[in-house]
Amino acid sequence: MTAGTIEIRNPADGGVVGSVATAAEDDIDAAVALANRAWPGWARTPAAERGSLLHAAAERLRQHAGDLAATNEAETGRPREEALAGVLAGAGTLVQYAELGPVHRGRSLLGDPGATDLMVPEPRGVVVALTPWNDPVAVACGLLGAALVTGNTVVHKPSERAPHTGALLGEVLSGVLPAGVLQTLQGDGGVGAILAMRDDVDVLAHVGSTATGRSIAASAAATGAKTLLENGGNDPLVVDADVDPEWAAGQAALGAFANSGQICVAVERIYVHEAIADAFLAALVKEAEARTLAPLVDLRHRAHVHSHVEDAVGRGAALLTGGVVPDGPGAHYPATVLTGCAAGLRVMAEETFGPVAPVRVVPSFEAGLAEAASGDYGLAATVLTASMARAQHAWRELPAGTVKVNAVFGGAPGGAAHPRRRSGNGYGYGPELLDELTQTKLVHVEPPG
Repeated sequence: MTAGTIEIRNPADGGVVGSVATAAEDDIDAAVALANRAWPGWARTPAAERGSLLHAAAERLRQHAGDLAATNEAETGRPREEALAGVLAGAGTLVQYAELGPVHRGRSLLGDPGATDLMVPEPRGVVVALTPWNDPVAVACGLLGAALVTGNTVVHKPSERAPHTGALLGEVLSGVLPAGVLQTLQGDGGVGAILAMRDDVDVLAHVGSTATGRSIAASAAATGAKTLLENGGNDPLVVDADVDPEWAAGQAALGAFANSGQICVAVERIYVHEAIADAFLAALVKEAEARTLAPLVDLRHRAHVHSHVEDAVGRGAALLTGGVVPDGPGAHYPATVLTGCAAGLRVMAEETFGPVAPVRVVPSFEAGLAEAASGDYGLAATVLTASMARAQHAWRELPAGTVKVNAVFGGAPGGAAHPRRRSGNGYGYGPELLDELTQTKLVHVEPPG
């Protein structure tokens, strides 16, 4: 594999943002070898010292927040204010792990009184972190912070759709860390595939598509690497008959259209009770038509989103608003509402990852819940209902890592969940991520004789 370049165009106007050199195989060899050499010393560094360095990294990240937000906006089209919020959230995550790392603990066991029995967490080694473009700083900081504070070294490959943001993030964070502890490699899926197949990598952590996640899992099965995978979602929203339809439409619009639908836990399919369907759809169309969205990340992704809409309309769904590729430069796409969406449509069965709200009218809450629970993914789900009995039933029945009741977004800091089905495996956030990135050693000590 030889080095090439990645050219990034601004999705708002099509202008060239810049280009970055991709890693050649020699670059990959050198980065992984350096990470392996740096790991023993970093693993022996006191946890409090690692936490202190992570605090310094968070402060440095805040100092460069404006530059990172501007770069993120130029590369992916994410509005500057939202991009800045993502950077600051990333800094907050680093602080969280800087505090959690030194108090991450094992267990002592009650065995023979003359012996000592311990379960001790130890770092796993070299972590390869493959992170996405839609929230490139916040997501990366979760994986990098947890891996570093527990004594692992990291080779980070940011998405090829946000390489400048990833490069600047790496420069900012590595500036306060020992040499080799954190390195950044640029490249497309080919670079990620090479990293995933290496025998001298201990953990493969990936946030991105299901197809890539499955490929990584297959590689890990051969190498023995630990995998952490947060993959695609097809997150449902179930709307009960007893809620205000305009409020429910506002929640649906927020879930489907925020960041132009490019959020891992965006609302991807909607099941609304027939008793309020007409009022809900009218309000949802009004919400969609009132929104001016940022562009999608690039033309290739816009083609993917539009293909889902075309498939739905071609197979009987009704287009209520949006769904037309606008003239002019850039990768813009309007907020789109579809109704009459059958279960087998791509927009209902796959991850669209764009500003599309496909609606299916159902005869009862139970019918909507049953359809929401079907499918191949299990990342997140939302239920809007005034009945606490139905809410309790729903969160127990929905096979998703995260279930939200009466709010499409939100939750306490530090929450962690296991994705289900094709959506991945392993904790991706919270204190539990520290457990994923360490391995437990059982120690039994007796006095001699």
